[in-house]
Amino acid sequence: MQKILDAILAGEFGEVGELPVPDFYRGVTTHADETAMFDGMEGRDKDPRASLHLDEVATPQPAAGEVLVAVMASGINHNTVWSSIFEPMPTFGFLSRYGRISPQAARHDLPYHVLGSDLSGVVLRCGEGVSAWSPGDQVVAHCLSVELDHPDGHADTMLDPEQRIWGFETNFGGLAELALVKANQLMPKPRHLSWEEAAASGLVNSTAYRQLVSDKGARLKQGDTVLIWGASGGLGSYATQLALNGGAIPVCVVSSPQKAEACRRMGAELVIDRSAEGYAFWKDEHTQDPREWRRFGARIRELTGGDDPDIVFEHPGRETFGASVYVARRGGTIVSCASTSGYQHTYDNRYLWMNLKRIIGTHFANYREAWEANRLIAKGHVHPTLSDVVPLELTARAVHDVHHNRHQGKVGVLCLAPEEGLGVSDPEKRARHETAINRFRTTPAGV
Repeated sequence: MQKILDAILAGEFGEVGELPVPDFYRGVTTHADETAMFDGMEGRDKDPRASLHLDEVATPQPAAGEVLVAVMASGINHNTVWSSIFEPMPTFGFLSRYGRISPQAARHDLPYHVLGSDLSGVVLRCGEGVSAWSPGDQVVAHCLSVELDHPDGHADTMLDPEQRIWGFETNFGGLAELALVKANQLMPKPRHLSWEEAAASGLVNSTAYRQLVSDKGARLKQGDTVLIWGASGGLGSYATQLALNGGAIPVCVVSSPQKAEACRRMGAELVIDRSAEGYAFWKDEHTQDPREWRRFGARIRELTGGDDPDIVFEHPGRETFGASVYVARRGGTIVSCASTSGYQHTYDNRYLWMNLKRIIGTHFANYREAWEANRLIAKGHVHPTLSDVVPLELTARAVHDVHHNRHQGKVGVLCLAPEEGLGVSDPEKRARHETAINRFRTTPAGV
């Protein structure tokens, strides 16, 4: 592995494909025989530091259409949190079901699961039939793994019945020194970014792009008022940028003054600190409080000059969904993914049906959408929201922090990269965007 890393650090990318690939590599894993370790505990009390391991695992060989990548950096997403606490179910069920579809897929059904749905790195080996990529290419990966053997997937790959999220519903993910991906997951690494910055955007930027911009999502247009929950977080920070970049007006909902300031650094002017203003949308575990919906809606109109949101960017789920349906404008759209506060959504359907509102479910992005989202990063129109970076050895701690919302933007992980700041090949472009690239680094994670 050291020879591969030395060649990458020396910029000798053409040599990488000639070097031997090690039989084993280090990866962040969960273990199938530990899935009951948190039984009977509340989700918030489950500790990823107990369930995540840094193991040496066997190197998979790329099959037809696959690519083996040397991972320089990766990132923490909420699906890694879910994997680590075995919610809503252990991911080994996903791996088992995937393994039954073909001998090639059967390699993923293992007693350990290498996690991670982001990466930046360098192509090492290409399987049979891969023509768009070659060893030595510097790449990032999106997390859509799809078989494309069913006609439904050819209109929109996210509708393919064998669509999965790499590193969550498949094995050999990006929180590791090596990763196995399908060739159609790869995209060019933005040249003005470091390895850890380039790795930060794949999952969340693509998800936000489909949710807000795509014709499969809310179809954001100039002048739209967009309510963005968790607007300084991993997903919301990209939604905020996409809204601003598209001429819309974001109303950013956050939970602290520090997170409000992060939104203002992105250029947002309308910010609601829900903790400071004391919104409590639930009276108790079973009963929502419509008075709080109305108070929240009045606050939005106060900020916007009387406008209700054209679009509500929903991902907290259970805690906020009733309020989201209520505050959306007549004919407006609530676009939903993730449900980080709970999957069971309850709302008053009178406010949906009688006001002709729409709920749209979205999930990650297809290759075209992910490519367009990455293109915005490469052109410097949207920037990484990296707030903290840890070495691979401290991944479990970082996942624990994300589980408890002790972060801003994205938390990055150095995999093979020995330090931050490496991998920039267009320093002139970087210099033009340096302030925007680093704006989340001015607020420490955990505040």
